[in-house]
Amino acid sequence: MNLLLLQEEDLCGADRACIGGRRLQHLRQVLGSQTGDCLRVGLLNGPLGEGLIEQLDARQAVLSLRWSGQPPDELPVRLVLALPRPKVLGRVLQSVAALGVKQLVLVNSWRVDKSYWSSPLLQPAALRQQLLLGLEQGVDTRLPQILLRSRFKPFVEDELHDWCGAGTRLVAHPAAAVPCPAAQNGFLTLAIGPEGGFIPYEIEALQAQGFTAVHLGRRILRVETAVAFLLGRLSPR
Repeated sequence: MNLLLLQEEDLCGADRACIGGRRLQHLRQVLGSQTGDCLRVGLLNGPLGEGLIEQLDARQAVLSLRWSGQPPDELPVRLVLALPRPKVLGRVLQSVAALGVKQLVLVNSWRVDKSYWSSPLLQPAALRQQLLLGLEQGVDTRLPQILLRSRFKPFVEDELHDWCGAGTRLVAHPAAAVPCPAAQNGFLTLAIGPEGGFIPYEIEALQAQGFTAVHLGRRILRVETAVAFLLGRLSPR
């Protein structure tokens, strides 16, 4: 936990917060925090600052707060991601949030197992928890927005163009002839398929919406590796 992320319900005054549960356990057992320690804190969708621990016991921690800054700029990438396997999804969401992506669509693909869409990890509370963990890691407070689209064709044909807005549109594809560019300026939309990639029909449908297929070289990467690699490669310097 690089950031103690607070929510409105944690505030117990204009400049005080009271926390318990997982975050309290982390302070006591992982960080070894004590009364008098000063921690980096942030308010969900709000500022960053410092929190001075005034009280710490098994029931709660009470902190006095001083706000002093704003979270980092968002990464100018909108991400379209074929729904990963449930055991991978949490790690991907944490990475996406830590890296600063603020708009994400989890979409179906021919190679996505239908059972993935019934995973309890897709419940709003579960998705939110993974994103919060990513924000804590990346020292950010702005919560990403996630859309779930379990039907590929209607989403791509009816929604995707407007959702992308202006900017470059890229889809990662191992068989593409064009290498992935680096350090792009301005907003872009990036589509990443499932393990094995998007099938040819899906690539063609994305290309019809203005996407350029790009490759990452001769190596074939797992989804979670490809997401981190591509976001790092495309980020403005």
